[in-house]
Amino acid sequence: MNNDSNNDCGQKRITTALLLAAGTGSRLFPLTENSPKCLTIVSDKSILSRLLKNLKHQGFKRLVIVTGHLKECIMDNLGEKSGDISIEYIHSPLYKTTNNIYSLWMARHIINEPFVLFESDLVLNTKLLDNMVYPDRIAVALMQPWLNGTTVSIDKANKVTEFQQGTTETYSGIRYKTVNIYSFSLLSWKSIIKQLNQYVSEGNVNCYYENVFAEMTQRKSLVFESVSFDHHPWFEIDTLKDLAQAELLFPKELIEAQELESNLV
Repeated sequence: MNNDSNNDCGQKRITTALLLAAGTGSRLFPLTENSPKCLTIVSDKSILSRLLKNLKHQGFKRLVIVTGHLKECIMDNLGEKSGDISIEYIHSPLYKTTNNIYSLWMARHIINEPFVLFESDLVLNTKLLDNMVYPDRIAVALMQPWLNGTTVSIDKANKVTEFQQGTTETYSGIRYKTVNIYSFSLLSWKSIIKQLNQYVSEGNVNCYYENVFAEMTQRKSLVFESVSFDHHPWFEIDTLKDLAQAELLFPKELIEAQELESNLV
C-alpha cells in the first residue's frame, strides 16, 4: 500500500475537504443529546477541532460541512473561516431519516473540484493524511479481530478490487478495514454523482455510500489506490466505549507533543 509521498511527484495536492456531520450520533448518547457528534471531546479537544488542525497542517483551503443534528452548534463553533480555510455549510433537512449516501449526494452542486471525504467520528495523526491529499485514494487498515464494518480486498498494485459489506462471514484472503476517508478526482466525482442521483431518485436514501463505491468498483468505473493507516494512530468513535479507547490512544500529552512537532515543521 502507498506510504511513499515520493510516488506523488507531479500530482496536484487536493485542497478541498468534505465533512459529513449530519447524523444524530445516537450511540454516543447522552453526549450527543445537546451537541453534535463532531464536537465530542477527546482528551480536551473536540473531534472537529482536531480535524481542522489536520487540514490546516496539510494545506487545505476549503472545508464544506454537511450538517443536520444541531447544526447551529457546528456553525457557531467554526464560523465561515478558520485561518486560511474557508468554511461552507449544507444543511440536510432529512438527516433523521437518511444515511450518509444522502449527505454525500447533498454536496453534488457545491463541490466541483477534487476533494477528500471525511466522516465526523475520526481522530487521527495528521501524518496519515500525507498520502491522502491526492486523487482517487482510500484509507485502509489491516483487518483486526476488534474491528468491524466494511472491508476491501486489494491487489498487488494496491488497487481495491472488491468491497465487502460487514465482516460476519468467514474469509480466507487478506482484507482491509475502510477508515472512511476517500479522495476523488473530478472525473470520479462526476461519475459518482450520476450513481448517487440514481439511488436517490429510486428512494434509496437510507443506505451507505459504500454501496455505490462497491458497485462502481465491481464495474471498474471507479478505481481506488489504497493508503495504509497502520503506521500511525487513528480511531473511529461510535460509542462511549470507543471514546474511552480513543482517549487512551490519544492522551492529552500526546496531543501536545504532536502539536509542537507540527509547529516545528
